[in-house]
Amino acid sequence: MPRLKQRYREQVVPALMQEFGYRSVMEVPRLQKICVNVGLGEAVQNPKAVEAAINDISLISGQRPVVTRAKKSIAAFKVRKGMPIGVMVTLRGDRMWEFLDRLINAALPRIRDFHGVPTNSFDGRGNYSLGIKEQIIFPEIDYDKIDKARGLQVNIITTARTDEEGKRLLELLGMPFARRM
Repeated sequence: MPRLKQRYREQVVPALMQEFGYRSVMEVPRLQKICVNVGLGEAVQNPKAVEAAINDISLISGQRPVVTRAKKSIAAFKVRKGMPIGVMVTLRGDRMWEFLDRLINAALPRIRDFHGVPTNSFDGRGNYSLGIKEQIIFPEIDYDKIDKARGLQVNIITTARTDEEGKRLLELLGMPFARRM
């Protein structure tokens, strides 16, 4: 069992039950899935960018990503319908817990001048979105083997009903939120 999942069951669930007054364990918010997404605007000129992004996301997530394609043509961006414009992967189960553990404990502390992740990135329903500027903060990525530093979007989807519940769940799991100045 992943250590973050074990921590969730042993420490987070009882703390949330006491704090929010849930009557049943099934009422307690939990992680549903984590989506990792990379937008590839440069894939229009450089078709090898898609392969490089697939390799990077595969290393980071431990799962092969899906290539996302343009839904319609946009002449101003030189994009035609069906062109590859990004890659994404959806993590569930143990892979999700392992990825979140690596994100919180290994990747985020490697960001230069890191003061915590923003607290205003909740969507109103307890889900959290985090933008990462460079994929090289993950220890699995070898700096010498990447062709370009790419950003990625990490969406953490929870069963929480409000932002307050979702934030408290992520806080108890160890997410380093920025302190208000």
